[in-house]
Amino acid sequence: MRHDLPLLAVLAAATFAAVPAIAAAPAGDYPNRPIRLITGSPGSTADISARFIGVKLSERWGQQFVIDNRAGAGGIIGAEIAARAAPDGYTLFNGHIGTHASPQFLFKRLAYDPVRDFVPVTQLTVSGIAVVVNASVPAKDLREFVALARARKGGLNYGSAGGGTSSQLSGELFNQMTGAALTHVPYKGAGFALTGVVAGEVQAAFLSTSTAATQVKAGKLRALAVLSNERFPAAPDVPTAAEQGFPGIDSSVWFGLFAPAGTPRAIVQRISREVGETMRLPEARSLLMAQGAEPAPSTPEAFAAFLKSEIAKWGKVIKAAGIQPE
Repeated sequence: MRHDLPLLAVLAAATFAAVPAIAAAPAGDYPNRPIRLITGSPGSTADISARFIGVKLSERWGQQFVIDNRAGAGGIIGAEIAARAAPDGYTLFNGHIGTHASPQFLFKRLAYDPVRDFVPVTQLTVSGIAVVVNASVPAKDLREFVALARARKGGLNYGSAGGGTSSQLSGELFNQMTGAALTHVPYKGAGFALTGVVAGEVQAAFLSTSTAATQVKAGKLRALAVLSNERFPAAPDVPTAAEQGFPGIDSSVWFGLFAPAGTPRAIVQRISREVGETMRLPEARSLLMAQGAEPAPSTPEAFAAFLKSEIAKWGKVIKAAGIQPE
């Protein structure tokens, strides 16, 4: 993933030590103290977008944003913390498929309910999912890759960022739609999966365009397709699965802003509106496109509808794949 170090150094000024809890203020007085935004690992698309939002809204609101990086367990640890927070608008969470659309199907015991314990605020970003292969794999396009996987005794392996992540679920969807029968090899994060496919530990991986872009440009990986029906703006030269005869394989990496359930509607609406205005700034698009992602702000209602569709979609994929909850 590309890192704009000077910009990140500036954005890092938005990170401060955790602030003590203070009694919630009325919605009309919001915000009157620092806001905590729980997000993913430093340098990730989630982190970069969170810091951008933090800087811009700090300028607007005159209150600091505390960026709290919680990458453990694929974001589930951060989600648990956010679910237990006071519903006052002073704790927000940057969630994704692995925290809100798939864990309810993958874990027998989850310390929070992805739907009941949160209110969707706005979608933030979206990245395409690319099918990438090690440079030694002879397939030059998706048709050749599927044919190779079907023909090779023992099949081919694909790496993912871990169980329940968008990269694993994309691989399972790919298997179900193509009959490729790829074998899943989970890694402890997208960066490790990227290293694994570059090193040839696995032949392929399903990774976000933001994660794979640098190694594809360097020629160490070959991007065979993005899993969508339309080309992704941040990777316009990579053909879609639909273009290559595999329509309907539609997957993406998305991040979205959540608040604890019970957060006043007026506060949710204000955060959604002003975060949306921030994400529509030209500099936000430039920053994210350089990372292989793009802004995707929405209303709370639209984000809730999108989340409902994602839960239904990935629940079906998980069931069809025979993945049992742990």
